[in-house]
Amino acid sequence: MALTAGIVGLPNVGKSTLFNAITQAGAESANYPFCTIDPNVGIVEVPDVRLQKLTELVKPKKTIPTAFEFTDIAGIVKGASKGEGLGNQFLSHIRQVDAICHVVRCFQDENITHVSGKVDPISDIETINLELILADLETVTKRMQRVEKMARQKDKEAMAEYEVLSKLNDAFEEETPARAVSFTEEQQKLVQSLHLLTSKSVLYVANVGEDELLEADNNEYVQLVRNFAAKDEAEVIVVSAKVESEIAELEGEEREMFLEELGIAESGLDQLIKATYHLLGLATYFTAGEQEVRAWTFEKGIKAPQAAGIIHSDFEKGFIRAETVSYDDLVEAGSEQAAKEKGKTRLEGKDYLVKDGDVMHFRFNV
Repeated sequence: MALTAGIVGLPNVGKSTLFNAITQAGAESANYPFCTIDPNVGIVEVPDVRLQKLTELVKPKKTIPTAFEFTDIAGIVKGASKGEGLGNQFLSHIRQVDAICHVVRCFQDENITHVSGKVDPISDIETINLELILADLETVTKRMQRVEKMARQKDKEAMAEYEVLSKLNDAFEEETPARAVSFTEEQQKLVQSLHLLTSKSVLYVANVGEDELLEADNNEYVQLVRNFAAKDEAEVIVVSAKVESEIAELEGEEREMFLEELGIAESGLDQLIKATYHLLGLATYFTAGEQEVRAWTFEKGIKAPQAAGIIHSDFEKGFIRAETVSYDDLVEAGSEQAAKEKGKTRLEGKDYLVKDGDVMHFRFNV
């Protein structure tokens, strides 16, 4: 899939440490601002217990998980929209991602410098949000100048666009992001064409200290972030980037034992990856056979032929139908044959909307 989530935050909040843990791609991490200048892109596997269960049922020769991209974007500072720090270079990198994972520092550590001199998560969030709003305000202002003359001449399209732009302009002056502004379906198409930074969905990542992971509910900084996120209707994932970097170096039983010692069932990164996957509007269907069991990423709302096209364009061109059974029905039946005998397997046509967890066999003719 082409969709990617960008990891943003002020310098020294743990972004690159987190990115390294997620992807093990080795993005440079150091205790000074702007240690990441060019965006780093890493592919991450999506944790999914369903894939393991299907493997146990089908016993294929190989199992292939699905994946998507994270982009580590260098730290933004106050004034970035006016060229401060590394300025608009960073903003352009954010423009290229589809959703934002906003890492916020929620720990005290005198050995790690904070760019503004003190730990204040809400101030940090507002600093970045304001820079994105100011960048969007500039985009909208320039566009208004272009369409204003045509709107005055009663050009219908220009008038409709100017109305949308004016609404956005007013919101930005009130420091309100585009995603919080209500538009009609037709107006929303115009907003999307502007590729605004503040239109992107956001997930907040509260980075806590190593010894605070199990008591995040008692962390006053985390509570502040949660309260702020609630107003934005956004999710908050609590992680300790330092702990996650340690977990990332372990595999199999060692990893499970370490998680057990920590007293957690699932790593913060697994939670973050899954939450970001859904934030991007992504879901998973499966194919299962003797050769392989495989998870496939699709954008929610697509139909069966387009889902088939993810595997190969010929599958979409020659699509006939899709033999489909839900994951839950398949597991309950115990095998594909048993699912068929119980009438749980369906033949779906071109208008079928693919659901998360569908196990599919495509019939096609080229």
